[in-house]
Amino acid sequence: MVSEPSPSRTQPTRVVVATTALLSFISLWRAAAIVLGDLGSSAFYAGGIAEQAVGKAAPWFVLGVMLFSYCVRAIYLESSIMFVRGGVYRVVKEAMGGTMAKLSVSALLFDYVLTGPISAVSAGLYIIGLTSEVLLWFGVALPVAKDTLAAGFAMLVILYFWWRNTHGLHESSGDALKIIQITTVMVVILLLWSVVTLLMRGGNLPPPPVPENLNFTHEALGWLKDTRFPAITAIALLIGFGHSFLAMSGYESLAQVYREIESPKALNLRKTALVVFIYSVVLTVSVSFLATALIPDADRHNYYDNMISGIAMHLIGPHSVQLAFQAFVVIVGFLILSGGVNTSIVGSNAVLNRVSEDGVLPQWFRHPHKRYGTTHRFLNLVLCLQLLTVLVSGGHIYVLGEAYAFGVIWSFTLQAVALVVLRHTSPGAREWRVPLNLKIGRREIPIGLLAITLALLSVAMINLFTKQVATISGIAFTLVLYVAFVISERATAKRRANEDHKLDQFQLQPSVDVSPQKIGILVGESLTCT
Repeated sequence: MVSEPSPSRTQPTRVVVATTALLSFISLWRAAAIVLGDLGSSAFYAGGIAEQAVGKAAPWFVLGVMLFSYCVRAIYLESSIMFVRGGVYRVVKEAMGGTMAKLSVSALLFDYVLTGPISAVSAGLYIIGLTSEVLLWFGVALPVAKDTLAAGFAMLVILYFWWRNTHGLHESSGDALKIIQITTVMVVILLLWSVVTLLMRGGNLPPPPVPENLNFTHEALGWLKDTRFPAITAIALLIGFGHSFLAMSGYESLAQVYREIESPKALNLRKTALVVFIYSVVLTVSVSFLATALIPDADRHNYYDNMISGIAMHLIGPHSVQLAFQAFVVIVGFLILSGGVNTSIVGSNAVLNRVSEDGVLPQWFRHPHKRYGTTHRFLNLVLCLQLLTVLVSGGHIYVLGEAYAFGVIWSFTLQAVALVVLRHTSPGAREWRVPLNLKIGRREIPIGLLAITLALLSVAMINLFTKQVATISGIAFTLVLYVAFVISERATAKRRANEDHKLDQFQLQPSVDVSPQKIGILVGESLTCT
């Protein structure tokens, strides 16, 4: 809304920008649904990836990771409540400066860029798995390799959500809530039917996670495969934990929803995080343990790419009913995994816009689409990176999962390290903080925060040596993007310095409300609304 001054006045034009006054905030249930749309999707592929790397004891590591996610949740609670826009970039920049902020956001973007391809490929593998089961019922085999078909399907899904976001049709919180409601129906049926099957047919727990039960593949050991380190119990457990860490990917979405959650924001964020924790633990852990209990060892490797479908096909009952339930699983999987694809594009676009607003990227990238007003150049960049990722991976979910874990663990770790630094540099009162803080005189020792940070750093370091694909691709992507950020930031700063004399100067006068007196207009004076 712009007020038009009368000809007799010489005062500058006043521009009124309404910000939160025009926003509609979402409930904690809708916020939880958005986060679960990202976090819950990992239940469809994390267990299979972990078992390929670790062996039959993998469900115990998935359980450990999901219980540890309660601690990671605490990291995001404190950072988000400190800063409304409390993502990795904002927190790390406040704590450790621009250089580390650019490195952290590069790792986060690697996470977001991989989220789309792994979710889309996983959705494709579930659909192709169902198609294969139906064809086998009629004695026909798939004519093309499933990875190739999954890669082609994934590219179509990514293109579709790029098109939606270019048109400005973001997935709403209402859509996310409906998807989680449908997913909940599927989970309840799966759990009840599995219990009946186990009571009638029996089943086994996975072997305990001790060194003699860990069957690491050469790919899972990476650069440690010809060393004695994997024989050390603590390191072996860390390796297994690192290969299962993918199960909690998606917690970074908590920082995104905090801006939109209704008042009281801090309390509702804590409730949201608790709902997300309980739901994700039940879903992800149940899938891993039920796959081991119900699917025979000789057959389970056929379902590493679509574990829930494998469980459905080994429940007690007629084959036609099993296929019908598998179809329901595939529909639910497609919905929630598609939500993950959309979240990756929306999240990447938001992070790149945030970096551009800070002058790291030129304003050229934020040029609005002529018709839809969206930042289409960022969306085009994300599209190219995600399509390239699918092509390079060839639709192999294990390769995508290993690479994806790099961005997940390092974004968590840098967030935690930044919070430790902020506890020292900004020791003031906080509305909420990670528990277990020992006060000695005027100094406070954040025991809980330090323990979580040390655990994250340990997993991050072990992953550097055991995940060759993730380490090489992740470090290369991060460094290339960091160098691009540095060069772009300097060029942008130089351009702005040269154009300062050409720009209009604005004086910002914030206000909690708007009235004719504060704007400086008379009742009945003409206004122009834009």
